[in-house]
This record gives sequence, C-alpha cells and structure tokens, in this order.
Amino acid sequence: MGEFLSAVGDVLSSESTYLSGWRFACALAFVALGEWVAERAGTINVSVEGAMLAGAFAAVVGGDLTGSIWVGLLFAVVAGLLVVMIQAHLSHNLTVNQFVVGLTINILVAGTASYLNSSLSPASPKAHVFEVPGLVEIPVLGPALFGQPWPLYLLYPLIPIMWWVVYRTRWGLEVRAAGENPQAADVSSVNVNARRRQAIYVAGITSGLGGGYLLLGWIGRFEDAIVGGQGFIAIAAVYFGGWTLRGTMFGCLLFGSVNSFRISLPGIGYQINSEMLSALPYVLTILVLAIFSKRIREPQSLAQPFVRGLR
Repeated sequence: MGEFLSAVGDVLSSESTYLSGWRFACALAFVALGEWVAERAGTINVSVEGAMLAGAFAAVVGGDLTGSIWVGLLFAVVAGLLVVMIQAHLSHNLTVNQFVVGLTINILVAGTASYLNSSLSPASPKAHVFEVPGLVEIPVLGPALFGQPWPLYLLYPLIPIMWWVVYRTRWGLEVRAAGENPQAADVSSVNVNARRRQAIYVAGITSGLGGGYLLLGWIGRFEDAIVGGQGFIAIAAVYFGGWTLRGTMFGCLLFGSVNSFRISLPGIGYQINSEMLSALPYVLTILVLAIFSKRIREPQSLAQPFVRGLR
C-alpha cells in the first residue's frame, strides 16, 4: 500500500503527468462536445469514433499535400462531417437502427483508412508549441494549459460557444426539444429529424477537428490505432456528465487523467503489468457506464427514432 501511495505521489508531482493528461482530455473534449449536442437532440452518435479516425487520416493527407496545418485541419473537419452525414441520413431519414449504422461506419472507416494509409504513406508537418506569455510560467499547471501545440487552443473558445448555441439560441432550444419531447416539438413546427441531423453534423465537425488535433498537434504521424477507442470514451464522458456540458468536460478530464496515469507510471520507473495499464481507461469506462447509467436522467427520447404521429 505504501509503495502504491508513493507511486501516486510521484505521478502527481510530475509536470509531464499534467501535460499528457491535458492533451488526452482535450482530444476527448473535442469529440465529446459534439456528441453532447447530438445526444441532447436524441441521437447516440456511435460513429464519432469513425469520424475522429477519418479526421486524423484526412489531416495527414491535407498536411502532406499542402504543408499547411490549417489546411490539414480543414480536411479533418470535412472528413468528419462526411462520415456523420451517412449516419444522419440512415438514422433520421431512413430510420435505420442508429447503433448498427454507427458500428458499421466505424468498421468501414477503419478499413478504408488503413488501406489508404498503406497505399499512400502520407507524412504531414506537426504544429509547433505555442507558449502563452506569462501564463505558461504558472507552476505545474502552466505548461499543461498554456504551453501546448496551438491547435489545442481551438478548444478553449469552442466550449463557451457550444454552451451559448445550445442554451441561448432558438436552434439550441429546438435541439433540446427534439431530444426531450419530439412529438411536442413537432406540433410546435420544429422539424425534429432535421434538428437531429444538424446536431449530428456538429458532432462530425468537432470529432474531425479532434482527430486533426490528435495527429497534427500531438502524434505527428498516422497509425491504424491512433484513435484507439477514444470516440467511445467520449460517449462515456457524456453519460458520466449527466448530459450537462460542465459534467461532460469533467468526465473528459477524468478519463484523460487516467490515461496520463497509465503512461506516467512506467515513465518514472515503476514496473507494472503493461496489459493491465493499457486496459485501465476501458475498465474505468465500463465502471462509469455501470454506475451512472441508472442514476442520472438522460434526454427523454434519447436513441428513439422519431416518426411523425407515432408515440
């Protein structure tokens, strides 16, 4: 027990722990932001995993073709959007089961990206680290929050923008109505399925951006396992947060911290079973879903297809 506490103390006192933990958390937060919007509209968008992977691959292709980080991020956003447009059409135009559609899309994207990567072998530039003057000097947390690759800083304004759009605009009100009581929203002249599709588009844009950040701002090269289930963990973060933006971001921070803990322990010299450490984030995800799934109130019509006139 004493050795475990000593290990925890060493990890918590390491600056690299906070640096990697914040990077993990922000990668999840990009995806979770859009997923939160989609679920508030009534859709569990399982295809965010595929959208994030497509964004990462498109980013490396865009960066390789142009040498520009901005163009790479634009490619990533477009790729993420194209992936979820398939989900949106099949789920809310043709009312195909959204879970089956999402899993199928994820498998399709994974196979396609792997094939194209082996065929093209693209290589892209990596975004430089931008240190915010003054703030980066804050002890321990300063480098983690304000000494990161610049694409990460896109998340900082994105969070309040999403909050404002969902809670302070008519569109956001209609999105929330589509997730809570779609029949009542329909009576009020809200195009429920259109709002749900639009919410999924938002998830695709942020997931693609998350994949672009992951590749251009952090990893620097494309690998088949670059996403590694982070889309599913982002979905779990939305559940953990009780479908609130604040709770969702806290969930991303929690999962990011666990990932960082997993990496930091071997880095500071502690020898722990590597398979057990690799499984730690996913074990936590399962525990969170098991504990919180029945204790929090989800949007009333979450995962329920809307057909006009049916209750």
